[in-house]
This record gives sequence, structure tokens and C-alpha cells, in this order.
Amino acid sequence: MAPVTHAVILAAGLGTRMLPATKAVPKEMLPIVDRPLLQYAVEEAVAAGITDVVFVIADGKDAVREHFSNGGRTEALVAEKGDRALIDSITAPARLARFHYAYQQRPLGPGDAVLCARQYVEGRPFVLMFPDDLILGASCVAELIEAHRRTGGSVIAVEQVPIAEVSNYGVVAPAGEGDPIPLRGMVEKPTREEAPSDLAIVGRYVLTPGILDEIERAPTGKAGEKYVTEALAAQIAGGHGVFARRFSGRRFDTGRPAGYLAACVAAAMAREDLAPALRPRLIELLGDGGRP
Repeated sequence: MAPVTHAVILAAGLGTRMLPATKAVPKEMLPIVDRPLLQYAVEEAVAAGITDVVFVIADGKDAVREHFSNGGRTEALVAEKGDRALIDSITAPARLARFHYAYQQRPLGPGDAVLCARQYVEGRPFVLMFPDDLILGASCVAELIEAHRRTGGSVIAVEQVPIAEVSNYGVVAPAGEGDPIPLRGMVEKPTREEAPSDLAIVGRYVLTPGILDEIERAPTGKAGEKYVTEALAAQIAGGHGVFARRFSGRRFDTGRPAGYLAACVAAAMAREDLAPALRPRLIELLGDGGRP
């Protein structure tokens, strides 16, 4: 079985739920403490053995390229000051992996975005990541790759959600028990009554090479969008194994203000250099009912 060495990270979205902050700053570059959200996704992938990262971006996302390359104005100014630790911290992102860039010209859905990266992942299994889902703790990507090695199939990250909230998610339909769980299908934003389970799809996948052709063949939505979930459903219908894997990390939906703020606090509290000073301040704020 071919090793999984490539990750496709989708970073072409408009970030409408975080406007006006994302009017000029790509949502993927918003900071979680002192690193942009996108860097967390890259570090998670690299921790799983990924060597090549393909960013799918759009016009106005030049900050992504700038952050993951060296030789710019910031590096030059910091080098003049001779602060070795600071130089290392700002040049480290460019050394994490080999970076490639594909452009999505129009917002035609995540399936179309994956096809934009086709030249980099053709003929190989690859990781797909939606960086809005920040996962702290163990690398979810590593857990999915391990499940793929055992099954040879596509693997989707899932987490259990309250049944009252299933209508906010894509939900998997298990075909039986297991670890990972074999699937018989998926339902996009089902009603509580229609939901085949309480396992919601999270923005991490390992996809087998055939997924690209399935995306090409998948029907488009009313506005011409293509979706990865429909291609996965086609893999299942074609007799190819598709599995779900519960992950051990903690997920935050940073595409929404409340989730973004929670992610910032959680990331800070996980750091020994920040938690001691932050903890009493948080206790104070909560004790005051959240008043500033």
C-alpha cells in the first residue's frame, strides 16, 4: 500500500461567518494565540508524517504564501536585530514541509477545490483538511492514516454530537461495529428523525486515489458546487470500503466567533508559559459574569 505523504488543505473560503475580521485578512490566517490557524493544521499533518502540503487558495490569500516562505521584509528586519530565537520562530513555518499552491477561481464547493489540487495528488492516497476545524491534542491525521493502513479504504473523522444538533452536520450511517467503523452511507444535515447515527463528520479525511474520478462524476448542486461526501457515497455504492474513525483530540469550530474564542483560550491554557497567568484572569472574568 502506498504511504500517505500528501495533504490538501482547503483555504479558499471567504470566511463570511467571521466578517468584518476576514474582509482583508484570510480567515485561515487569524491567530490562535501567536500562530495562525493554518499553521496548526500544517503541524498536525506534519506530525503524522506528511511531507508535502497543497494549499488550495483564491485571490486575496497572498498572506498564506508569505507565511510559509522565507526571505521577506520581516525576516530581514528581525535578522538585523540579531534575535536568534525570534528568527527561528518566524522562519520555522517554511521548513515544516514542501508547499504547493493551487487556485480555485470560483467558490464551487469543496469537491471542486480538491480537483484544483489534482496534479499534486493524482494516483496516490492523500489527506484532506478543512482548517476551520482546529483539533488540539493528538494528531487526528495520524489516527486516520493508521486506520487507512489497516483497511485500505477512505477514512472520515467523526465525533459524537447531541442528537438535537445533528441537523448542523453531515452524519455517517454505520454498516456495523468496528474501529474504524465501516459505513453504508452519509446524510447531509439530516433532521433528528432522519439521522442514521449521532456521529458527525469533521473536517479531516484520508482519501483513496479513486476519489478524484468520483468527484468528477458527481452531480453538481444548484450553483455548480461539487461535494466530497457525494463522491464518498459513490465509493461505497461501488463496493469500495469507506470508514469512520473517532479521534482522540478536541475539536473547535473556529469558523464561528464563539468557537474561535474557545479555541484561543484552550490553546493558551495548554501552554506552560501562558496558562499560569491566564487561569486567574479567566476565573476572575467568569466570577464577574463575563464583564470586562
